[in-house]
Amino acid sequence: MTRLELWNGDICVLEVDAIVNPASPTLWMSTGVGGALKRAGGDRIEFAAVRQGPSAVGEAIVTEAGALAARAVIHAVSLDGEHRTSAEAIAAAVRSAIARAREIGATSVAFPALGTGVGGFPLDEAAAITVRTVREELRIDDSIEHVIFALRGAAPYEAFGRALARASEGAPDAAVPVRRTPGADA
Repeated sequence: MTRLELWNGDICVLEVDAIVNPASPTLWMSTGVGGALKRAGGDRIEFAAVRQGPSAVGEAIVTEAGALAARAVIHAVSLDGEHRTSAEAIAAAVRSAIARAREIGATSVAFPALGTGVGGFPLDEAAAITVRTVREELRIDDSIEHVIFALRGAAPYEAFGRALARASEGAPDAAVPVRRTPGADA
């Protein structure tokens, strides 16, 4: 059974098999989660991604993780070329990210809030879509043992907490809240 967990802090420090990066079709990592992953893990993550691009909305590609504690970065294209997104794009990107995680044998994956930064997608709706899609994919194949919804700040943490609570009512795989660790916002 897969454990679903909330994390409020820096996604770059998580020791997981794969970290999901919300990407645009060009796969450049200049801002948001991508920029943070690039700064923490090194330019070679971005270079490896761009060499595989461009990629269509809803698809995902895998690269090395550079200096990150993770083994791989999964670049899930949830934004179009104009940095817009939709419910369909977010759901497709989550599905593709889970598929790539399975392909590389990942048993632990960290997801940020796809589409909510530059994409401007409503946080509550993005949380509901992401949680629902992850749970649907895990029902098909539960080889991924641990999914962390890695969020930064109270609003996304609470939005994903509400989405998990709604999705988990009566379900055995309820989320385990994890509080921010000292220095996580640094």
